[in-house]
Amino acid sequence: MTRAIALIGAPTDIGAGHRGASMGPEALRVAGIAAALTAHGFDVEDRGNLIGPVNPWQPPVAGYRHLDEVVAWNRVTMEAVHAALVEGRLPILLGGDHSLAVGSIGAVARHCREQGRKLRILWLDAHADFNTSTLTPSGNLHGMPVACLCGVGPEGLTHLDGRVPAITRDQIHQIGVRSVDAGEKRLVHEAGLEVYDMRYIDEIGMRKVMLEALADLDDDTHLHVSFDVDFLDPEIAPGVGTTVPGGPNYREAQLCMEMIADTGRLGSLDIVELNPAFDHKNQTAELAVDLVESLFGKSTLMRD
Repeated sequence: MTRAIALIGAPTDIGAGHRGASMGPEALRVAGIAAALTAHGFDVEDRGNLIGPVNPWQPPVAGYRHLDEVVAWNRVTMEAVHAALVEGRLPILLGGDHSLAVGSIGAVARHCREQGRKLRILWLDAHADFNTSTLTPSGNLHGMPVACLCGVGPEGLTHLDGRVPAITRDQIHQIGVRSVDAGEKRLVHEAGLEVYDMRYIDEIGMRKVMLEALADLDDDTHLHVSFDVDFLDPEIAPGVGTTVPGGPNYREAQLCMEMIADTGRLGSLDIVELNPAFDHKNQTAELAVDLVESLFGKSTLMRD
């Protein structure tokens, strides 16, 4: 893992069903994300916030809300994340809603192709995000990024970098899923996505789930983590727009992050869907920073 980090803010809720995720980057900064990582010996460069279209807050058109604006935000995100990777910095995308992952992961996938490296994506989320315009009446694109990355969705997002699909379905492992729409379930099944839902976590435990999700990583693998804050149980993380009960508790989440850190393969990170409008005194942002510290190697004892 590189010791150089680039923080990239993407202050938009353009793909979400609630306003407020646009304030997520500043909440993470207020919670001290830069200082926390610096204290662990990382060279942290905060590159400020990307600039994109304002949220017009309009109803869906042809099944998608704000498609042109979501495409624009993902283009600037893709360029910024790719630039950081080329410079040898580990990009941390401070979202913003999860539709931004199309650009972020698209950039990472492109970089891996350029470097001839393998890619493994851990999608930490309460939702599968494999919806389509015909399955969801809301048209909110933050429920569609996995589908778009896998080549299912509007051309502006599936062809964002000219490579379709941007990723193969075996490259992504979803953890913590517990809310999937009826039609979406069928698509997820047909796509053969690797999903470790909460029932599976309950049955075998977080440790075994992470051992399976992280199996076969080697020195030639770039590990990307896309951390939707609603992955966490809302009892400990209320600051999201789409709370789903029954998520990982504090210790389960910490173990998840610690085991990722143990691999030494983390190469890029999204932190998305943090919504201060629903939070209590920045509690969720502070928890997210705490977990990110563990993701970057914080531990109770010295470990090999």
